[in-house]
Amino acid sequence: MNIYDIILRPIITEASMEAMEENKYTFQVARGAGKAEIKKAVETIFGVTVESVNTINMKGKTKRLGMRKVRRPHWKKAIVKLTDDSKTIEFFDSMQ
Repeated sequence: MNIYDIILRPIITEASMEAMEENKYTFQVARGAGKAEIKKAVETIFGVTVESVNTINMKGKTKRLGMRKVRRPHWKKAIVKLTDDSKTIEFFDSMQ
């Protein structure tokens, strides 16, 4: 798996913006990616130092489509904590 296939997109929510004050950044990642792979991908792509990685498997929501019930796909979320001496991720700086 390529490192650019591991990090799918950033998660921009009110809670994730508040966590950025503690050097925690939230990403949607590939479902088969492990913590070590996520850490290596974030360090390589953004040029930062990662302290820890927490992952959460998110279940897809059930939606109604007329009379049928449809399930959205499951996905994986990673919360990456950077070290105190690491620089910030520039992509998220423009969001604040």
